[in-house]
Amino acid sequence: MDWLYIYKALPDLLGGLLMTLKVSGVAILLSLILGLIGAGLRTSGIRAVEACVSGYVEFIRGTPYLVQIFFIFYGLPSIGLTLSIFWSGALALTIWASAFHIESFRAGLASVGQGVRDASASLSLKRWHHAWFIVTPLALRAALPSAMNTIVATVKNSAYLQAIGLVELTFVAVDRIAYEFRTVEMFASICVIYLICVFILSGFGHWLERRLNRPFAGR
Repeated sequence: MDWLYIYKALPDLLGGLLMTLKVSGVAILLSLILGLIGAGLRTSGIRAVEACVSGYVEFIRGTPYLVQIFFIFYGLPSIGLTLSIFWSGALALTIWASAFHIESFRAGLASVGQGVRDASASLSLKRWHHAWFIVTPLALRAALPSAMNTIVATVKNSAYLQAIGLVELTFVAVDRIAYEFRTVEMFASICVIYLICVFILSGFGHWLERRLNRPFAGR
């Protein structure tokens, strides 16, 4: 293990990490929004809409992620929709993660019992007040562990985007290996960097979960 080589390669690796965080951050934000919308549609009671959302979730979760990336990057231009490498990667990550968020948030919505709805009705709350101020916070709290798992997986799955040429962390490592043959040093380095990112995200998730559960402690 050549520690000096790793030290000299750090600027390039950190540049790749920055791109990883950028594309992951965009995908996480968009997928959370789509997940909330999709979960609402999934539980809307309109059969046709529910069937469409359910089909989307099953299709995305049932097909290889790498195939989805290639379809977006190589397939969409054939129908006149050409995206940059960055936005192709961000779109692929968003589509993948949103399918899992839909199921997480759907389960969170299902966890809100009928008693909560009855309490809202007894207080004469409007439907959107009940949905936004009562159901949504409770559902998000219940869905948080699963959603955090998907967020962590989104960051890790960004490594697949090196297949379409996005200069993220894994791309930088593989590129240097191709020229300098320092396989152990490069893969060990990016493993540590990914682990640090996952630990930070997981720690934030645990902190947020404890904070949201504080009002319910002892009940």
